[in-house]
Amino acid sequence: MEKLRIFCENNNGYMSCDYGSTLNEVLKGFESWPEERPLAAIVDNQLKELDFKLFMPHKVRFIGISHPDGNRTYYRSLCFLLQRALVSLLPGYSLVINYNLPNGPYAEVQDQEGNVLVLKPVQIESLKVIMKGLVERNLPIIKSKMNSLDAEAIFKANGQKEKARLVELGGRFFTTVYSLDGYTDTFYGPLVPSTGLLEVFDLVQYKDGMFLVLPDRNMKLPELKNQDKLYEVFKEDARWVSIIGVRSISSITECILSENTHRMIQIAEALHERRYADIADMIYAGRNNIRLVLIAGPSSSGKTTTSKRIALQCRVLGLNPKVIEMDNYFVDRERTPRDESGEYDFEHIEAMDLEFLNMQLRMLMSGEEIDVPKFDFVEGKRFFDGEKMKLEEDDILIMEGIHGLNPRLTSSVPDVNKFKIYASALTSLSIDENNTISTSDNRLLRRIVRDNNFRGVSAENTILRWASVRRGETENIFPYQENADAMFNSSLIFELPMLKYYAEPLLRRIAPNSPAYTEVIRLLKFLNFYPALKPQEIEMIPPTSVMREFIGGARW
Repeated sequence: MEKLRIFCENNNGYMSCDYGSTLNEVLKGFESWPEERPLAAIVDNQLKELDFKLFMPHKVRFIGISHPDGNRTYYRSLCFLLQRALVSLLPGYSLVINYNLPNGPYAEVQDQEGNVLVLKPVQIESLKVIMKGLVERNLPIIKSKMNSLDAEAIFKANGQKEKARLVELGGRFFTTVYSLDGYTDTFYGPLVPSTGLLEVFDLVQYKDGMFLVLPDRNMKLPELKNQDKLYEVFKEDARWVSIIGVRSISSITECILSENTHRMIQIAEALHERRYADIADMIYAGRNNIRLVLIAGPSSSGKTTTSKRIALQCRVLGLNPKVIEMDNYFVDRERTPRDESGEYDFEHIEAMDLEFLNMQLRMLMSGEEIDVPKFDFVEGKRFFDGEKMKLEEDDILIMEGIHGLNPRLTSSVPDVNKFKIYASALTSLSIDENNTISTSDNRLLRRIVRDNNFRGVSAENTILRWASVRRGETENIFPYQENADAMFNSSLIFELPMLKYYAEPLLRRIAPNSPAYTEVIRLLKFLNFYPALKPQEIEMIPPTSVMREFIGGARW
């Protein structure tokens, strides 16, 4: 019988297999596997499970834990494993993944009414034992299609009301589900084919719940870090969304469809304003020492708007803040460091002109006047337009940028004279009970829209640069976040439906043969959960909103 030929990128050659073979069966054709253990595959730039069947020629790349999609596959599968263990240990209770922290997803156990059950250490140990037993049995994780009404009934029986409601709102005849040892659920992306691939994990008690600790790219458990401040920000956001009355995608969808968008926007913006005022109060309390306010955070956190809004609240208190943007202190493009792939690494601290910045800070702190620089992101050059700045005796300087909490950035200013703020889009919203919304996805969509509107960068190039951006954040930003004196969450409950209006057309222009296409498909599937805001609803967003930083129309 004629064989099917596929091109495998891992060994840069062709392989033969029978028509209808699964990717798992193709893997058996390797005499030895020189790389990490495959968890999923990218087939013609589309992410597929290892049980995907081949009926025509394809280009295939097997991926493991170090690939972002391989990491997400392991994460989803491990969540499913924990759910199955929980059902065995505590029938009638369900797992709720609240948010993703750097230590891992933070999960709580809830009863049918949504009350949290705080597990005892012995119960967490029992969960780990059950999970390890499921791994040792190497049970299959089976993907299938199910009538949506039947799937909805199963999810309700599992205590997953949000998931059941999302299936109902989706309006589809069939729903993709996964089964493990008699337990059924759904996830929005591939899972591993069997539990034997999930050997490395840990459960660590934290607050009222636990961390599900995932391995790093070397399949080793990472060292846990203090994340109390970050946890409190997520907790506060969860309280805010409960005030607004929306906790998940289904409730946001219902709010938009019932034409209550204006109220959702108003309350969300008012909550932001309250937090800006709280931070300004903290600065005012330390006014005798504070000369420099630093606002840091990862890419597309809304740092520019945050700095201006906090400055406005400081003026209300009688302070005289002056704002300067750190992005204007980039080195010229040809001096920008490059990452391991040879691409410009704009997130590296050496992409900043540290010597020039600290010279100007010393001048400002000593009462001298400076020429304020500007940066042309299209040309990659610094320029001056005649703007001057001088700090008077009672002035404070506000600076924003991704490296604001790194001591190297402002080494010329004593710590006692600094107030440090960490800003990021830390949404506690979830797709459903056990599928969270990634804060990095939220920021990527912001950046796609902003780069297209204001920086002359296509959506395709933004996506292709994102891996480098994320590496830079991990190395240069996240290690300093717990050192902040205050944290500001710039996420807004209505922003993903708003971003869909702008980002979806940009994503659909990217061709299937683009290396960015795998991410395009994932983002489009994610955005498909939301209805897009209408232009008249977007007009309701105030000109001082952090969203205006990405879509335009800001006025101060």
